[in-house]
Amino acid sequence: MKRQLPLLLVFVSGIFLVIQYFVPAEISDRAYEFMLDWTVIIGIFALALGIWSLIRVSIEKIQRKTHDHNYTYISLAGLFAMIILGLNPWSAGLDDYTFSHLFRFVMIPIQSTMFSLLAFFIASAAYRAFRARTVVSAVLLVAALIMMLRVIPLGPLSVYINDTSNWLLLVPNLAAKRAIIIGVGLGMVATALKVVLGIERAYLGKD
Repeated sequence: MKRQLPLLLVFVSGIFLVIQYFVPAEISDRAYEFMLDWTVIIGIFALALGIWSLIRVSIEKIQRKTHDHNYTYISLAGLFAMIILGLNPWSAGLDDYTFSHLFRFVMIPIQSTMFSLLAFFIASAAYRAFRARTVVSAVLLVAALIMMLRVIPLGPLSVYINDTSNWLLLVPNLAAKRAIIIGVGLGMVATALKVVLGIERAYLGKD
């Protein structure tokens, strides 16, 4: 029963959303808004589950004393500090001095550091991709060079480079983008049908 009930709920909810989309009416709109409210409620419980999972995994790392278990102390301290400051009835919410300073001087620098590290990975991946070993990689390299030259003032050549880069964006790039979007859309529909019909049951956990 613990597996049949979730499958039944998913099936009924999926069929209802399909019918509601193709049958616009006041009662269906109200039912849709009601289900959206339940989505928010379920999301809150999912957030609590995620916090508990983070705490449990961190405690297990500390108990096993893994090579990076010292960082878990910082993670837990930051987690509890933000929760306490956020739930403090005497704080001013997002305008609270401590809360805003932790966000501006801790969270934002961490995000900047992560993006800076990603830049090196992107640069190394671009270096490997742009080596002209085949005709396709050579075309990719030429297109990338044209796109980079468009931001460099080159006098009269800038007009031709801009026209070429615009053509690359609006013709071959847009065609590939549309193909990817169509493929992603078909994949989403197929996955949704598998979930609604009970074929895909990964969300139920291990059998």
